[in-house]
Amino acid sequence: MNCISGLAKVLLVFNSAHGRPGRVGRVLADLGYEFDIRRPGEGEDLPSDLSPYQGVIVFGGPMSANDDHEPNVARIMEWLPRVVDADVWYLGICLGAQMMARNLGAVVRPHDGAQTEIGYYPAYATDAGRDLFPANMMVYHWHSEGFEVPAGGELLMTGDVFPNQAYHVDRRIWGIQFHPEVDDDIHESWLERAADKTDRPNAQNPDQQRVGRRKHDAAFGEWFATFAAKVLLPTGAVSSFSTQDR
Repeated sequence: MNCISGLAKVLLVFNSAHGRPGRVGRVLADLGYEFDIRRPGEGEDLPSDLSPYQGVIVFGGPMSANDDHEPNVARIMEWLPRVVDADVWYLGICLGAQMMARNLGAVVRPHDGAQTEIGYYPAYATDAGRDLFPANMMVYHWHSEGFEVPAGGELLMTGDVFPNQAYHVDRRIWGIQFHPEVDDDIHESWLERAADKTDRPNAQNPDQQRVGRRKHDAAFGEWFATFAAKVLLPTGAVSSFSTQDR
């Protein structure tokens, strides 16, 4: 656990012993946040009292949101109702988005045609998402399952293979299917650890992914910084995002 006391604190929950905040951490630090990092799969507790935090981020992992036999999945799923009831914003990244969707009653399942998204693929803003997402953006994926949009939620981005790419509930709970945390170092570590998974249906091989990173990573990173400044703000900051802008 890495806990730093501060007035603007965000809880980072990792589903992997090797998970790192990467670009997401740098952007949040620029916004004035300090971090409390927890890894429930490694035996670390998740706080029952969320009042010290302004936000919670649950990152991705190699398991399924339906894997209740996995210690991290079971612990996070049991804990997520506290997040929903607390006065914090939530960002779920890939598995984190799927687990929150499942917690809110939505289905998480593999693609009907056994397709994956591993690499860079286009995603498209819906009318509801056009103030937060470009009309067409290449994003980095590593997943074989997708989420349905929870009841009461709104679809913000769609895609060609997995149609649901981003959602929000009450502009407080955010779920994205892709990985803005992935920078050069994280990407190379994933390719090293899991290169065997890049031969799955519709996956891009490591060389294709590196080409995609050179072409698309800068714009992807700029998008996340803008998105975070609009919706993942410390207490007292002013967001430029308004339903009146739509």
